[in-house]
Amino acid sequence: MEVQALLITFREALEALLIVGIITSYLKRVGHREYTKYVWLGAALAVAASVGVAMLFQLVFTGFAAMGSEIYLKIGIMVVSTLLLTQMVFWMAEHSRDMKKSLEGKMDQFVTAGNVVGMVIHSFLVVLREGVETVFFFAAITHGNIGAAMQGWGAATGVAIAAFVSYFFFKGTMRIPLKTFFKVTGAFIVLIAAGLLVQAISMMQDIGLIGSVMPHVYDLTWLLPEHPIDYEHYVRDHGVAPVFSGEVGVFLKALFGYSSMPSLEEMIAYIGYFVVIYLLVTSRHGQQSGKQEQPSAALEEQTKRVM
Repeated sequence: MEVQALLITFREALEALLIVGIITSYLKRVGHREYTKYVWLGAALAVAASVGVAMLFQLVFTGFAAMGSEIYLKIGIMVVSTLLLTQMVFWMAEHSRDMKKSLEGKMDQFVTAGNVVGMVIHSFLVVLREGVETVFFFAAITHGNIGAAMQGWGAATGVAIAAFVSYFFFKGTMRIPLKTFFKVTGAFIVLIAAGLLVQAISMMQDIGLIGSVMPHVYDLTWLLPEHPIDYEHYVRDHGVAPVFSGEVGVFLKALFGYSSMPSLEEMIAYIGYFVVIYLLVTSRHGQQSGKQEQPSAALEEQTKRVM
């Protein structure tokens, strides 16, 4: 859980800090340093609102638990988080190149109109989006115990690393191609999303919401049990210890959705998820290549007409 929390908060906090940093740096560069305080005000209000959302979410989850329906909420959170994580990766990959230009254009409009309220609201909404996403993802990786994720070392470390990277990035001492950065972190986020999807399917099968054609395709408990209890049971039943401990299995299950005895449906979902991701990436690259070829074709046609 802690590693998941670190990756998620690092990604979300860095994204928010980069956006706020781009805005404030631009305002200073164009001689409107006095407006930066409103940007930071909006960001601070968004952080406070995100904490409020976390508390409200926890309250709702506690209510579901009291009714004995928390398992259904957990499953729903995992499925929705899978979709949100995937969408987040693709959205950032598509907009990271034009993000700076877009943000500066928006600030130009606010400065020209003297719209201080607009600046506060804009930075508030930008940071709030990252905060709400973080709350939702924390709920997914902790099965509803958001407070545990927020108080653990993973979340704090992720925020600290994000602040460190963004500070040196804007100081100019650290050169990070944003597109490459989001590709690398996006790959880890996709792995987490696939793991959440598989865990959701496993939970649905556990409560009988869906069946299974083949409950256990293979059994790797002898090599890597997915929980310390499985490790102890294997030692009890076979008299020998598995190759790796259950603690390693717990770590891999929490991070990537590892299962020592996956069902056929879990395997199909896991592999199918990456197939869909591959098709989406291929399709997006094809569309970008087509857009780049269109100007070249138009220029060639104009050249022919001139000749």
